[in-house]
This record gives sequence, structure tokens and C-alpha cells, in this order.
Amino acid sequence: MPRARDVQKTQRLNRARELLRQFQERAQAVTELARECSISLRQAHRYIQQAQQLKQPIPVSEGKLAFTVKLPRSLIPRVRLYARARKLPVSEVVTRALRALVQRGRGRG
Repeated sequence: MPRARDVQKTQRLNRARELLRQFQERAQAVTELARECSISLRQAHRYIQQAQQLKQPIPVSEGKLAFTVKLPRSLIPRVRLYARARKLPVSEVVTRALRALVQRGRGRG
């Protein structure tokens, strides 16, 4: 069975949190989560354990896809250095830069 993606994990943790509030017996929550998500009881138990620590639901982030672009050779080390200095993944730096550019609007022409 393939591993759950981050979005799927977040959704399952949030659902586990809801089930804990819905059922008085933890075992009922485990069984229901396993049934709803088509996962093993052991895995459902792990989600329930983690969900018990949550004080509020986890926001579900937008899924990501690989998108290949070609950059000037001289720009790549600068982007990596910038990302490292801010302790961010390169993809996050590029995402922020592109969002800022796109949000500025069309510009001229």
C-alpha cells in the first residue's frame, strides 16, 4: 500500500480529531477511521494517537506538483544561497517570488 501524501495525512488527522469528539470510546473512533479511510486498525490507531495531541484542526495546504523550468546558470546558486540563509526550501523561495510577481498584475502591455 502506498504511503499517504501530506494532504491526505492532514485530512486523516483532522477526521481522527472529529471522531475522538464524536465517540466516547477510543476504540470506536479507531474502527470508524479505519473503515472510512480504508486503512488498517494499527494505522488508524496511530492517527487517533496523534489527533489526541491536537488542540485545533490542522489547516490543509494546497497540494504541490513538480514544475520544471530552466534558469540562468548564474541564478541557481544565488537562489540556493538565499534559501539556505532563510532556512527555506528552494521551492518555497521560488513559490514566494512567483506569487509576488503574479500578484503585481500584468504590468505594461
